[in-house]
Amino acid sequence: MTIKQSMKLIPVAILFASPSFADEPVKSKFDISMGGYVKLDYAYNSVKLGSGKLPPQMPADGTVNARKDESIFTARESRLWFKANGPDLSGAKTAALIEFDFYGGGSAVNNETGTLRMRHAYGTLDWEKTQVLFGQTWDIFGPAAANTVDFSNGAFTGTPNAPRIPQVRVTRELHSGDNDKWSLMLGLQNPQQEYSTLTPNSYGPAVNVAGRLTYENSMMGVAPGIGGKRMKPFQFCLFGEAGNQKVTGSDSVNVYGYGIYAFVPVVKSANGKDRSKTVSLETQAYMAAGLGDQQATGASLVGSAPNLNAARGYGAYGQVIFYPTENVGITSGFERRQALDYSSLSQSAATPGERYNQLIYANVAYDLNPAVRVATEYEHATTGYSVKPTGATNDQGQANIVRLAAYYYF
Repeated sequence: MTIKQSMKLIPVAILFASPSFADEPVKSKFDISMGGYVKLDYAYNSVKLGSGKLPPQMPADGTVNARKDESIFTARESRLWFKANGPDLSGAKTAALIEFDFYGGGSAVNNETGTLRMRHAYGTLDWEKTQVLFGQTWDIFGPAAANTVDFSNGAFTGTPNAPRIPQVRVTRELHSGDNDKWSLMLGLQNPQQEYSTLTPNSYGPAVNVAGRLTYENSMMGVAPGIGGKRMKPFQFCLFGEAGNQKVTGSDSVNVYGYGIYAFVPVVKSANGKDRSKTVSLETQAYMAAGLGDQQATGASLVGSAPNLNAARGYGAYGQVIFYPTENVGITSGFERRQALDYSSLSQSAATPGERYNQLIYANVAYDLNPAVRVATEYEHATTGYSVKPTGATNDQGQANIVRLAAYYYF
């Protein structure tokens, strides 16, 4: 055997001689945990949406896309997260989380080009009554997320939850009793997000101020929230956001939003853990101006330079979750995003403005075991436009969607 051949056998010999290579897991200097899920979606769309999840608007009746239907499979919503618990700092517990999915690139229907997309990436410092969070996570504005099988979670129709944005925020517990708690969250955050398109008349990057005042009470018990994986007590929340954004070719524009949110365990869990026979109600309403990047309004701006103004609108949402048995969850909901100042919306047939966007949905999810879930859903989505779009027979578009999904949680 030559020296060259002997060298090739060294790595193999090391593997057999060192069982620790296979027996000991890779470790971090901190406490690391991981999780996520695999999800396969199938959607039948009665019109051509070009996506396995609902896009912002439905094609108007009579247009080419409204006369087509489609079936789409995708597994791009599958996700993975890592969480680290680190050493204490000045009396605070420290932690970090990073999460990603596969909606980061490629066309909406080309699954092989799906690339990693950063969902969350943040660190936290937790004292007894105060938390500091820095990094990217959910927008502070609008805490509700519709419990849909559809990955959009109603973000374009009254629950503008989808933006995950860079921010720094402080949450302080103001009062804590035997059954109730008050807390205040204040933060600075960047409104420029993945759904915005930078054009000469769009917002430049700027910082918004946002906050939430939340009241919780455990006397009504708990019931399942979104996804049914976590129990929630009664919650009432006031939230808001404000900023002043620079606009190319026009004066700066004041943007703002404010609203209320509530979660009610209508029929509570018998022991605080089981979901059987529980019923929960979640609702939200808000007013907003210029929060198009946050999806709270259908557009960010109305008018034309140099007299651009913030687009105004409101959103309303209500949802009921019922678990007749421990493993079967039934959800139904209604939500609507409505524009104000109709005369200010675009009156061009080529680029009409959005008067409203509405969603009605119902779904059933069945947990075969703690890891495997199957679900089905029906959605009826409607968009009303400011004028009849080019090629349309009227100023409205609608779609009926039937969805099937399979999950594996780990």
